[in-house]
Parts: sequence; structure tokens; C-alpha cells
Amino acid sequence: MNRITIIGTGKMAFALIDGLKDDFELEVIGRDSEKLENLKKMDICVKTYEEFDSSDKTVILCVKPHAIEDVSDYFKSEANTLISVLAGTKIEKLKKEIKAKKYVRAMPNLSAVFKKSMTTLTGDDSTKLDAIKIFDKIGDVLWVSSEKELDIATAIAGSGPAFLAVIAEALADGGVKEGLKREDAKKLVEGLFEGFVPLLKNRVPSMIKDEVMSPGGTTAAGYAVLEEEGARNAFIKAVQKAFEKTQK
Repeated sequence: MNRITIIGTGKMAFALIDGLKDDFELEVIGRDSEKLENLKKMDICVKTYEEFDSSDKTVILCVKPHAIEDVSDYFKSEANTLISVLAGTKIEKLKKEIKAKKYVRAMPNLSAVFKKSMTTLTGDDSTKLDAIKIFDKIGDVLWVSSEKELDIATAIAGSGPAFLAVIAEALADGGVKEGLKREDAKKLVEGLFEGFVPLLKNRVPSMIKDEVMSPGGTTAAGYAVLEEEGARNAFIKAVQKAFEKTQK
């Protein structure tokens, strides 16, 4: 599978294009003539919806969920594999709207623009290796065995950048409140997040906490406030509510 059609010209579509263009022959379908013209300059094949032929192709559907009915009108023949990045859109819905031999749901996140996405996949097992091969080009990949697991993963990795942004902003604000310059607080938070990745890959979170927290120390004092204010429970509930939203 060396040829891929990407439908859509939004941020996620462009992240996929950038990640895949060196390893796959791409065809991009869209309506924005300016964006299509820019892609042409990158030697990428572009077509309008009216020119699109879905026959036996591997198609990544990268549009807004509400647009699926309109887009489905342009699938005049059966695709080989339909890979959907539409949040909360079940495979049952995809099958109802678009004809394909195989179906996959994918949930990349915003970090795809830096090829650092945490992408979750599920769907036909026969597509597993090919789908992983595609999304491995934009970051880490996790294949799960059910759509429910993918929707839970969406609440963590898909919504997660927004949740982590709250933490980053709050830590910087705390530093500014105590007297740090804003740019210094920002730099400290950036370094903190960058250095946290290898810690998380090599230790469980509770171990990281225990290694940092000495008896009666500064971390213990701050951690006690987080527990008093219910920070842990707030994030657990945030994941719960985000997951519940995917089920509606």
C-alpha cells in the first residue's frame, strides 16, 4: 500500500501530508483552491471532489464529523480501505455512509504537526499493520481492540493536549504570581515538560512523585495542596466527561 488518498485540507490533513509525503504517493482531495495550489507546488497530486475516484483506494477521511454525509456523495465506487479520523464517528456510521472493503478509526492528536502525535487505532484486524505503518510516520501508535477503547483513548490523548495546557499555564502563572518574569516562567515550564517524557517512559508516575517528594519538603507542601483542591479527581472526571461526549 504505497498510494494514499487524503480527503480534507485542514490542520490534521496537512500534518498527515507532511508526515507521509516522503514515503507514500499521495492524492489530496479538497475544496480550498489556495491550499490545493500550494500542495501542487510541493509536487503532490490534488483533485477536487468532483474529480475524485474512490475505486479500490486507501482513503484517509480527514474532515469535520458533520461533513461526512456531504463527502459520502463523492464516493461513487467501493474504496479498499477507509481510515477515518472523525472523532466520535463509529464504524457503523462509516459503513452506512461510505462503501469500503475495510474500515479503520484513527485518533491522532495536535502534536501530529511536529510528528509527535500519540495516535490510537482500531478496526479491521487485516488492516492493522498497514494502518500502523501510516500513522507511525507522525508519532507513536497504539492499536486497541474495540471502539470503546479508542473513545477512551480519545479522551486521554486526543483531549490531553488541552488538559496539559491547563497544567502548563497554571504552573507558569504560579511562578509569575511569586515574582518570576513571564518569559522565565514559560521557559521553565517548557523544560519541565521536555524533561518529563524520559522520566515517564522509564518510571511509573507514583515512582516519579516519590523520588521528588522528600519528607517535609517543598514538593510535599505543594502536593498536599493539589490533593486538598481535588486536582487528581478533577482530571479523572475530565477524562470521564470527554469519553462520555464521544458516546453521544
